Amino acid sequence: MKGHSPPLSFEILSQDPKNGKARTGMMRLGHGTVPTPAFMPVGTLGTVKSLTPGQLRETGSAICLGNTYHLYLRPGMDIIESHGGLHNFMGWQGPILTDSGGYQVFSLSSLRKIDEDGVNFRSHIDGSHHRLTPEKSIEIQETLGSDIAMCFDECPPANAPREDLRKAMARTTAWAHRCKSAHTRKEQALFGIIQGGTDQELRQEHAEALGEIDFDGFAIGGLSVGESHEDLVATTRFTAALMPENKPRYLMGVGTPLDLCEAVAAGVDMFDCVMPTRNARQATAFTSEGKLNLRNRRFRDDLGPVDPQCQCLCCTNFTRSYIRHLIVAKEILASTLLTIHNLTFYQDLMRSLRNAISEGTLDSIVSHHRALAAQKKQTKSP
Repeated sequence: MKGHSPPLSFEILSQDPKNGKARTGMMRLGHGTVPTPAFMPVGTLGTVKSLTPGQLRETGSAICLGNTYHLYLRPGMDIIESHGGLHNFMGWQGPILTDSGGYQVFSLSSLRKIDEDGVNFRSHIDGSHHRLTPEKSIEIQETLGSDIAMCFDECPPANAPREDLRKAMARTTAWAHRCKSAHTRKEQALFGIIQGGTDQELRQEHAEALGEIDFDGFAIGGLSVGESHEDLVATTRFTAALMPENKPRYLMGVGTPLDLCEAVAAGVDMFDCVMPTRNARQATAFTSEGKLNLRNRRFRDDLGPVDPQCQCLCCTNFTRSYIRHLIVAKEILASTLLTIHNLTFYQDLMRSLRNAISEGTLDSIVSHHRALAAQKKQTKSP
C-alpha cells in the first residue's frame, strides 16, 4: 500500500546573494503551486470582498485565506460540508489557508472566557454561546478542507505584561500538541504559531518549543497588534532566523508594502493582511507614488490612471476622475475596481521582490519603500 504524498512540499529556488536571508521558493499544495514570497488576500467569509474568484485570480493571487471563526458561525459547517468543502462553496479552486479562529476569539475580550482547555465565547452576531478548543478548531478546518490549517493559539495584546506573554506561550504550546494529535486530514498541511510579543528571549524560547513538533510550516503570530514598525521589523528579523530553513515561514496579519519588503529581506515567505482590500473600500489606492485618497477633490478632473505603472483592469480602462465619481456617488463598482487595483499592486510587489532576490537587487526595492514611508511621515508632521 502506497503512503500518502506530503500535503505540502517547499523548494527554495534562490537566495539573496547579499544578505543570504531573503529567498524565493515554490510551495506545492493540493490545489496548486504558490511562488514565494507570497501575499494571501483575506477572504474572511468565503469571499474576498467585492471580487469574483475569477477577478481574484486575475490580480495574480495564487492563494487566499478563509476565517475559521466567522465561517463556523455563519453559514455553519453543515452548509459548507454539503458543498464538499470551502473550495466548492466559494468557487475558488486555488489553495486556501484557514486561520484557527484564535485571533478573532481573543479579540472579543468582553465576550469570552479562557481556560486551559479552550475558550467559551458568545457570538458577535447573535450572542449565542460557543466553545472553541484546539480539537474543535482542527475539526472545523478539516471540514472546511483548506490546504493549510493553523494551530489554535492565544494571541495576547502588544502591551501585555511579560508574565501574561509567558502564560499565553505555554498555553499555545500545549494547544499546538493537541492540534497535532487531533489533525487527521493527510492532504491538509498544519502550521504552528510562534508567540512571545516583542520579547526576543520569549520568541526564542517559543520557537524552540514548537520546533520540537513536526509541523509543515511555522508562523510568526502576535504582531501587527499595536507595536511600533521598528519593533515589528526587529521581532520579525529575530524570529525568522530561528525558524527552520526548509519549511515555509509565515508572518500573520502584516501589512504595509514596507512591512512586506522588510519581512521578505528577513527571510519570510508568506503574508496575509486586510490592508489592500479594506483600504480599497475606503477609497484609498496603493500606488508606485504612495497611498492616494481618491475621495480627495484634487482628483475630480484628473484624467490619468490610478497608477501609471499598473496594468490592471482599473488602471488600463478608467481615470482617477471616474473612480472619484464612483466613490462620491457611492457606486459599488468603486470598491471592485480599487480592490482589483490594490491586490494587483500587492501581487506586482511580491513578483518584483521575487525577481529582485534572484537578481541580487532586493536592497533597491526595500530602500524605495523606506523612502516613500519616510516621505509620508514628513508630510504628516506638523
